[in-house]
Amino acid sequence: MASKVPEVAVAFWATKALTTGMGESASDYLVHRMSPVVAVALGAVAFTCALTVQLRARRYVPWIYWLAVAMVGVFGTMAADVLHVGFGVPYLASSAFFAVTLVAVFIFWSRTEGTLSIHSIHTARREVFYWAAVMTTFALGTAVGDLTAVTLHLGYLDSGLMFAVVIALPALAWRLGANPVLTFWVAYILTRPLRASFADWMGVSHARGGLNLGPGPVSLTLAALIIGSVTYVTLTTPHETATAGPQSSGRSGIVDGRVVENQRS
Repeated sequence: MASKVPEVAVAFWATKALTTGMGESASDYLVHRMSPVVAVALGAVAFTCALTVQLRARRYVPWIYWLAVAMVGVFGTMAADVLHVGFGVPYLASSAFFAVTLVAVFIFWSRTEGTLSIHSIHTARREVFYWAAVMTTFALGTAVGDLTAVTLHLGYLDSGLMFAVVIALPALAWRLGANPVLTFWVAYILTRPLRASFADWMGVSHARGGLNLGPGPVSLTLAALIIGSVTYVTLTTPHETATAGPQSSGRSGIVDGRVVENQRS
């Protein structure tokens, strides 16, 4: 089976960041415009449909893959928010729960397949593990972002700025020779609270320290940017696919070059 995930480069991280912010703002918009139960049900249906299409695809298709990521962003946010809003679970407890769940996914994945590299997603089982991890990282990132912004009283802007600094650490570690798979997943987790914090800051009211743009306009703006980014990726994918491989030496993003090199051995 051909690879079902994109190369990890600048466009990957940019699009990932946009989907996290869109997922946060879209979830907030939906749950405040309709019954939370209906919103979560719609999110679950959209997530299931998008992921089913992705799993049935025979190769990586940018529009299909990023639609699945976007729907994971929306539903992952709802899953984290339901624990707090619906069941009164503190953000610290939900963060710990999703962290333990993610560790369990990684352990099971690693013991079953022998690798956590996204460049090894060439079988249906590995892809299921991958999406289980992605879903959990979105929920964990949402809970952690709310923990720092609300529970720790940092506010959304300061929380976003803090994560902007923290996310530089795995990038620096990767540059210094740290494990590429580990640095990838740490960065992947951190993009969620980073972009979600800024999305919340743009959408919430002045009384809550935001710009009061509203989650609806923020969602539409980010969705438009995602469409533009995926269009770019779609137009450039044939060339990237043709030139990508073990011989590639580019280091355009975390783990891109090194994971490809690891596949030789």
